[in-house]
Amino acid sequence: MKNSQKQSNKAIAVFKRILPSPFTIAILLTVLTLIIAQVFTKPATISQGDYFLKLISDWEVGLWDNSGGGLYFAFQMMLILVLGHILALTPAVDRIIQSLLKYCTTTSSSVVVVALGAITMGLLNWGLGLIFGAIIARKVGEKFARENKPINYGLVGAAGYSTMMVWHGGLSGSATTKSMEEGYIPELMQQMNIKGTFPDSIPFEATIGSSMNIVLTLVCLIIIPAFLYFVAKRTNAETVPQFSKQIEEETPEVNTEAKGAERLDYSKIMGMGLGICILSIGIYKAFSYDGQSSLGFIQLNFINLIFLGLSLTLHKTINNFTKALQNAIGDISGILIQFPFYFGILALMKSSGLIILFSDSITSIASDFTLPLFTFFSAGLVNFFVPSGGGQWAIQGPIIIETAQQLGADLPKTIMAMAYGDQLTNMLQPFWALPLLGITQLKPQQLLPYTFLLFIVGVLIFGIGLVLF
Repeated sequence: MKNSQKQSNKAIAVFKRILPSPFTIAILLTVLTLIIAQVFTKPATISQGDYFLKLISDWEVGLWDNSGGGLYFAFQMMLILVLGHILALTPAVDRIIQSLLKYCTTTSSSVVVVALGAITMGLLNWGLGLIFGAIIARKVGEKFARENKPINYGLVGAAGYSTMMVWHGGLSGSATTKSMEEGYIPELMQQMNIKGTFPDSIPFEATIGSSMNIVLTLVCLIIIPAFLYFVAKRTNAETVPQFSKQIEEETPEVNTEAKGAERLDYSKIMGMGLGICILSIGIYKAFSYDGQSSLGFIQLNFINLIFLGLSLTLHKTINNFTKALQNAIGDISGILIQFPFYFGILALMKSSGLIILFSDSITSIASDFTLPLFTFFSAGLVNFFVPSGGGQWAIQGPIIIETAQQLGADLPKTIMAMAYGDQLTNMLQPFWALPLLGITQLKPQQLLPYTFLLFIVGVLIFGIGLVLF
């Protein structure tokens, strides 16, 4: 085990040397797309210099894309992560974590509890699942530190991060929830200057609620904790975790000395009342929805509305909510700066015709049966360079829709294949692990050997599932 650990550390060191930061990757992808467009798509009627200036201008316009799939979409994704983190910091969620810690007595039992908890929360909201997994993994480490017991803390951290290889099949998947919005797909394809007859929306029952996704999600809920248990049984507990300080408890704060308008910040009537009102609006929207899909109301805005209401209600006061917000806001820094670059790449692909070129190249080698598999593996590769599910959908989504239309392939299944490929290589791409690493104080080399094993398991689960269904 020690030799294999040393080999894993060497491999990870090489990986870190050849793979720059996610933001640097976004910049390099921009340059690469610009070069490819310049070389392969320049019309004969325009000079090299003029065409280059045109591409640069199109890229700049794309940075500030104010359409439904642009900055508005980026803001939706930022709220998903922030509100999920805020909800994870509520006393109610902390009580859930404390009750689960009773069953964490060994590394084996801990990885099962952490994985099940993180995956379950992630299916509700990916931001909630990621932060819940990180916090419960840290709490497990603190428990073993207090008891002076050794534990394979890296494996426990991997269990907490396992939610990121399942989340796209839950309620907050980027591609699936955007596809459910009425009129979104035709508008998206029109923006990309792609002509054809496209569905107005993809109903919940065809993607998230499909038999394929339900079965594969249940398989993941069973296989992932069981696999981690198997690994824990065959590895030795490493060391007693060491922490500089324990996570501060998010306990409700009451200021009895508050005067005047300041009392509103500490008022439970104000905080919980607002939260309940927001939840009531969400419930009303759900019951009054009359779209073509019975569960079509489960879209990004609806999810954010519900989590905003829950967060305010469970934090009880505006002051407690804003304190949690301050803790959570740092998580969106990567999304805030990287999304515009992805929109710029998308604008280059659109204006140059690269998106049609890529679509035609896939069409030439794929069939209606093999397209989901091609999409699955290509999405996994793209996720290395575009580590945001939303950003990846913005770039790859139009290609998938156009190709599926040309081949007569199953569009909902192909969208799910992209989602599976995108989430799976999160186990190799450490971008979304950054919040977890910060909370758990783990190092990437402690986490990645085990997430690599989870990646192999995921390839088998989703690859076989796409063939069988």
